Amino acid sequence: MNIPRKVAIVTGAGSGIGRATALALLNEGDSVVLTGRRRAGLEQTAAESGPAQSRALVVPADVSDPQSVAALFEATRRAFGRLDLLFNNAGTSAPAVPLEDLTVDQWNRVVDVNLTGAFLCTQAAFRLMKDQVPRGGRIINNGSISASTPRPNSAPYTATKHAITGLTKSTALDGRKYDIACGQIDIGNAETEMTARMAQGVLQADGRTAAEPTMDVQHVARAVLYMASLPLDANVLFLTVMATKMPFVGRG
Repeated sequence: MNIPRKVAIVTGAGSGIGRATALALLNEGDSVVLTGRRRAGLEQTAAESGPAQSRALVVPADVSDPQSVAALFEATRRAFGRLDLLFNNAGTSAPAVPLEDLTVDQWNRVVDVNLTGAFLCTQAAFRLMKDQVPRGGRIINNGSISASTPRPNSAPYTATKHAITGLTKSTALDGRKYDIACGQIDIGNAETEMTARMAQGVLQADGRTAAEPTMDVQHVARAVLYMASLPLDANVLFLTVMATKMPFVGRG
């Protein structure tokens, strides 16, 4: 069966989960727009795709900037004529300090990237997906397990990830009339540069510092591929993929 390939945008594609997912999509034969703030990381992702690099488009962008997001989606439209998948993956966090010691600037930066950035990209995707032929597409949000359970000293990150759950539900509802499906993947302890510190030990809810298990980031990439592979009349609304033995389920 001849399956038409898709056009995807992956935010935060210069490292970690974004890189692994972008490479998996390229390996499947899709065309992928690689976006993030740092060109060097995006170009490294493209280079790692090997022969698939011809289907990778590097477009540096700051998802918290409306004009930058508009330019990203216009570049996608010009290059490929449509958009089938948006993976809202870009994110940042504040220093792990007590809540009362956070600055307003630290709070705002996390909100701007994690929440406003996902909204701006979702809005731009709606505008493109609802008018293209065939109509519609899919949006997948990286919610993180912080969308349901916080770590100590993580108020900005946790608040934005809880808010992503609301954005996911609203997007899934409001997208129906345009054949736009939206789901959320909540990820726990995927092995990336960001989680390297887990092996040395991280603060637990009871005040201890303990090492935590991690899992291969390729499990995340495969989960996103599954969500993206569904026809638009089916949707995974929420999916959690996590290191089996991490302290998430139960008391900690």
